[in-house]
Amino acid sequence: MFCRIVYILFISLFVFTAKAQELKCNISINSQKVQGSNKTIYTTMQSAIYEFMNNRSWTNHVFKVNEKIECNILITINEQLGADEFIGTIQIQSRRPVFNSSYNTVMFNYNDQNFNFKYVEYQAIEFNENTHQLNLASVLAYYAYIIIGLDYDSFSLLGGTEFFNKAEKIVNNAQNSSDKGWKPFEAKSNRNRYWLVKNILDKRYEPAREFIYRYHRLGLDLMNSKPVEGRNEATEALLLLQKVYRQKPDPFLHFMQVIYDAKSDEFVNFFSEGMPDEKNRVYQILNEIDNANTTKYKKITSTESN
Repeated sequence: MFCRIVYILFISLFVFTAKAQELKCNISINSQKVQGSNKTIYTTMQSAIYEFMNNRSWTNHVFKVNEKIECNILITINEQLGADEFIGTIQIQSRRPVFNSSYNTVMFNYNDQNFNFKYVEYQAIEFNENTHQLNLASVLAYYAYIIIGLDYDSFSLLGGTEFFNKAEKIVNNAQNSSDKGWKPFEAKSNRNRYWLVKNILDKRYEPAREFIYRYHRLGLDLMNSKPVEGRNEATEALLLLQKVYRQKPDPFLHFMQVIYDAKSDEFVNFFSEGMPDEKNRVYQILNEIDNANTTKYKKITSTESN
């Protein structure tokens, strides 16, 4: 009898581990701008999105519970057009732990302003990877694959390509729809879902993806055991961003801006701990490639950060 109980417990543990999904995603819905509507729909919407993001298997790989990718999604409802039609924005942030530390580094911090969707209360969100049916499902799936792809890129060189290809397929499926955010011509400064994944998969942006690997896996992840080597590798990784910046694959460099949005604050905190020559070198690189944040990057070499 005892052996049978142990066997059942072992099988249960195995099934739980094998079925553990990839994402640990917190969902928030902000509906303050919508007055006089049925507020309970936003509670059920939040629950449905939570189930969709966290209980679906996005890869064929087995994730342990402590290996799940942590992310946050904030949906702000700007307008409710009818019982089931909404206009708003979606903010996505993901992070990953740094090896042998309690620090989590931000991988993705993105605000999508073109988010219109339909949601029928109490109806499960269904996604078909071969066709664009429900815009809510397509947008959520797209960002799930972007999150996973960036995470995989940080652990192995170009490791996220499989998932970026899936995100690109979602974009292609949506080209004939009337939903916003999917088409190249409707983007201001090439900032939308189409251009983001197009940049990521563009060969000319590969050095930026190599940066993601070298900065995280060979830089941050070494800081606990080999801080000098880790910081040096992270510094050298910045040259890969400089290479893309100087080649100017397109005038807007949307993917590069996405990296800066996620990393600029961290760059200041991380590189401020370096040696003076190293800090000056880092500042010169960052001042060139991300001039919009020059004031922020000056803190790297300021006396206050020494």
